[in-house]
Order: sequence, then C-alpha cells, then structure tokens
Amino acid sequence: MTAFVFPGQGAQFVGMGKELYDNHSEAKVMFEKANEILGFSITEKMFFGIDTDLKETNITQPAIFLHSVISCKMLNERMVPDMVAGHSLGEFSALVIAGALSFEDGLRLVSQRANAMQKACVINPSGMAVVTGMDDEKVKTVCETIDEIVAPANYNCPGQLAISGTFKGLELASEALKAAGAKRVLMLNVGGAFHSPLMLPAQEELENAIEKTEFQTPICPVYQNFTAQPETNPEIIKKNLIKQLTAPVLWTKTIQNMVKNGATQFVEFGPGEVLQGLIRKIEPEVEVSGKH
Repeated sequence: MTAFVFPGQGAQFVGMGKELYDNHSEAKVMFEKANEILGFSITEKMFFGIDTDLKETNITQPAIFLHSVISCKMLNERMVPDMVAGHSLGEFSALVIAGALSFEDGLRLVSQRANAMQKACVINPSGMAVVTGMDDEKVKTVCETIDEIVAPANYNCPGQLAISGTFKGLELASEALKAAGAKRVLMLNVGGAFHSPLMLPAQEELENAIEKTEFQTPICPVYQNFTAQPETNPEIIKKNLIKQLTAPVLWTKTIQNMVKNGATQFVEFGPGEVLQGLIRKIEPEVEVSGKH
C-alpha cells in the first residue's frame, strides 16, 4: 500500500515551486489563483525572495502548502494514495490531496492559521528546541519538572523530539535535559512555541475559520497529528485539526500505525527530504522516496 506524506514548516527554500510553474500550465494556473486568494504575490516570494522572507510564518506556511499540493497534483503519475498524513502544516496538504478540502479552502485556512500563529507569537514570545539522544518519555518527564511552560511538541522519530515553551522554560529545560543525559538540545529558528498551550489564541481564531469551512469525506484515511489514527469522518477531522495547534504532533506513532495498517511505500511531496529521513528512522524496512 502507498502512503503520501507532506512536510511542515522548515523545509522552505528560495526558488521552491518555480520549476513546477515553468513546466506545467496547470501548476501556473494554481499558483496565479493562490496570488489572487492571498492578495499578494506569494510566487514572487517563493521564486525570487530572500531567506528571511520565507522564514516569516505567514509566508512559509502557504508557500510549503502550495509547493506540496501542486507537486503532488503534477508529479504523482496518477497514483492514488491508500492513506495520507502531513506533519503539522502538512496535514492541510494531506487533506486537500485526499479530497477532504478544496485547494482554495485549504489555502485560505493555511493563510488564516499562519496569521493567527504569528499573532499568538507576539502575544506570547516563545520558541522551540529539538532534543536528541533521549527517550521520549524521559524528555516529557523532565519537562514536567520545569516551573515554566515547556512541553513536547513534535514526536519526530525515536531519539528526536521537539519541545515548545517560553524562552525561560526552554532555557531551564535545556539545562535539565542535558544534565539528565540528552545528547543535544538545539534551539530552532521558528517564530514561537508551536503545538503547545501558548498557541491557544491561534487555536481559538482558527476554530472559527475551520467551523465555517466545508469538509468532504476523503478518498482514503487521513492519519491526523492529534491522534496518530486514521480518520474519514469530516466532523472528527475538523475537531482534530483544531486541537492540533496546541497538542503535540504524534509523528512517530502516525508512521508506525500506517505501517501496521499496510503501508509499504511512502512518497513525500513538497520541498526538502525531512520526512523521508524521519520515516527511515521510524520504520527502516519500508520504501521511501520524494518528489518536488
């Protein structure tokens, strides 16, 4: 069985999507439609911008979504996935490819999500760090001892877990984790504490937008970050998508569950190869490839 997977924030690069735009007339139409929906030229930022532009959450998220969805529509050689999943932001790409969301509605929600998250970062200055070389449960236990907001955010693969929190919380957690045996704790270049309680203002804003958006039954199960379980019920998909902003991304369990349910081939659509690397660490026996 074939699974399609879609990356989240961090995979962006200047020039992303230009080849698709230049070589596929349908891709060009989709990119131009995106410029119209967003009210600014995202193609200009993606194709000719500078790194700092692409690191702005309100640019990064729609850019990665567009690259992922358009590359899948243009390059999947008419393969139909048996299941899909996306890491964080990538869940929106997965929902569009599975037919649960239209391209236009998906882009609007991603844009609203990005703007809401950017505002939440201003309200609660915060960040993220990645912890390597320590058992997931031990990281969680150490975080619980810190007298500040800091918690697991992305369960990426065995031995790699991202944490989110206030800057003070991350500083204290970093010291405690290193003392407890973590190989490395590295601050990430992101705008805030994604997938943590500090994103609550963004979650409330996104909830309104999601509730007003029409979702369809997907053509295949969508494995969602919040539960790591397959879902096809549009109402449950919406609820899980809302909860995703303040809850950790259960990526390790997601991939394990997909393999348990028959996935033998994973194809990553979008910029970068981050998910391919993580999947190889989670399930070394499966076939992994990427298209962008």
